[in-house]
Amino acid sequence: MSSKSIVNSSQGSIVDVPGLRVGHFTLSERLTGCSVVLAPEGAVGAVDVRGAAPGTRETDLLDPANLVDKVHAVLLSGGSAFGLDAATGVVRWLEEHQIGFETGYGRVPIVPAAVLFDLPVVREGDNPTARPNAEAGYAACKAATTAPPAAGNVGAGAGACVGKLFGLDRCMKGGIGNASVRVGPWVVGALVACNAVGDVIDPATGKILAGARTADGQQLLDTQSAFLNGERGKRPLPGTNTTIGVVATNATLTKAQAKRLAMSAHDGLARSIRPAHTTLDGDTLFALATGTEAGAVDLMLLTVMAAEATALATVDAIRQARGITTQTSDVPAAMNMAY
Repeated sequence: MSSKSIVNSSQGSIVDVPGLRVGHFTLSERLTGCSVVLAPEGAVGAVDVRGAAPGTRETDLLDPANLVDKVHAVLLSGGSAFGLDAATGVVRWLEEHQIGFETGYGRVPIVPAAVLFDLPVVREGDNPTARPNAEAGYAACKAATTAPPAAGNVGAGAGACVGKLFGLDRCMKGGIGNASVRVGPWVVGALVACNAVGDVIDPATGKILAGARTADGQQLLDTQSAFLNGERGKRPLPGTNTTIGVVATNATLTKAQAKRLAMSAHDGLARSIRPAHTTLDGDTLFALATGTEAGAVDLMLLTVMAAEATALATVDAIRQARGITTQTSDVPAAMNMAY
C-alpha cells in the first residue's frame, strides 16, 4: 500500500465514509459520555467481540444468519451497563426522523451499542451516579454532523483510562480517536474509544505511548513485560476495561463480508494495545458498510485497511487525551509524560 494512499489520524475520520455522521455528548456532572455513528440511509452491519467481558445491545441481530441486514446507528457509551440506556435516546431520535426498519406498523430503528466501564473516574465535585442516559443519547444524535469528530476526553472516551493492571493509581488517560485510510475509490474509517487494561503502543515504532506507570508514577512500566516477569498488582475486576469502536467503509458488502471487516479490525487493536482482548476487557468492534461505492469488492484489501484504520484511531485516542485529577489520584495523559 502506498504511503500516499493513507489518510493519517490527524486528517481522517470515520465521517470520510459517505453516508455517516458522528455526534458526541459529554456529561457536565461527571467525566463520562456517549458517541453515536448515524447511518440515516442504513448500513449493512456486523460485530466481532473479542474481549471476555463485553457490555452490548442488539448484537445478535448482526449475525449473518439473522434477518435484519441494515442498522441505522451504532452507540458507544461510558457508564458501564447503565450507559446502554443511552441507546434508547438514539432510537427515539431516529423514530422522530422516520428512520428505521419498515414493519408496516411503523419504522423501527436498529441501534446496536457497546459500553465501557468508567465508573471510578470521579473528580472533586462530580456526581458519582451520573451516567449516560436516554437524554444523552438523544443529545449525541442532535450533535451529529459530517464534520471531523472531536477526539480525546469527549463522548464515550471522556472517562476512559488505560494501563490499569497495576491499579487505578498507576493508570493513564485514554480517550476516543479517529482515523481513515483511502486506497483508490475505497475508504475505511474508524472511531475507537480506548479504555484498555493494557498499554497503548505506536505500531510504527513499537514505543509505549500510555499505560501502567511505575510505583512512583514517573515512568512507563511496560505492562506485558512486567506481568511476564512475575509482577502482580491490584488486578481490576473483569469487565472494568474495554476498547469499543466502529469501523466503516463505502464499499457494498454483505453481512458476512462486514463481519470479516470487524474481525480484521481487531488486528488493529492487537497492534496498538498490549495485551489486548484479555479476560478483563470487553473489546467489541462494529462494522458498517454504507454501499455508496458499487464497484467490485477486494475484501482482502478492505480488511487490511480496516486493521490499519483501527490501529491509527486507537493511537489518536491516546495522543488527543488530556490528563485529569480524580478524587484519588492524578491521571496523566501521554502528552504529560517525559519519554
